[in-house]
Amino acid sequence: MKSIDEFADLLRDELGLHVTAEQIGAGFDQVPGWDSVHLLALLTVLERETGRRISFPDVLEAASLRDVYAVAVGE
Repeated sequence: MKSIDEFADLLRDELGLHVTAEQIGAGFDQVPGWDSVHLLALLTVLERETGRRISFPDVLEAASLRDVYAVAVGE
């Protein structure tokens, strides 16, 4: 996953979440259809896609999908 656009594609293809760039940067409560189960599924998908373990505590501290992306790609 090399870009935020690829991350948005992954959200759509793997989780069925159609999000805009603005929604990726907004809080989770602003993402249509978001719930906590999506976070667990997303973590699993990201570990598969990146080929590495991702810190669950760091993901739990994320305030937005953009923050989750940053944790996943090591920003």
